[in-house]
Amino acid sequence: MVAVTLYHNPRCSKSRAALALLEERGAAVEVVRYLATPLDEAGLRELLRRLGRPAAELVRRSEPEYKAAGLGPASDEDQLLAAMATHPKLMERPVAVAGERAVIGRPPERVLELLS
Repeated sequence: MVAVTLYHNPRCSKSRAALALLEERGAAVEVVRYLATPLDEAGLRELLRRLGRPAAELVRRSEPEYKAAGLGPASDEDQLLAAMATHPKLMERPVAVAGERAVIGRPPERVLELLS
């Protein structure tokens, strides 16, 4: 059985769908409600390492906090990480992690990649 950590927002339909898919497949899922227990900058860096993606692909640009934090297309990795650590709502969801691999669950079916 694969152990998966799911950074989850229960108010998000994509996040709920990803959780359901993992549970249906028998994965041992540890749910982390990242809005209640946000990642710090070091945790975000580790998550990005596992994703193999830059911070720009993990940040939600449509949130009001994005503009309020003074972020834009020219924002660098450090600025984006600091903003996501301060405003966890800026982190894309859901994110699933299994061992050294991680995926952003958009679409939710992407989380199933971690089960193979």
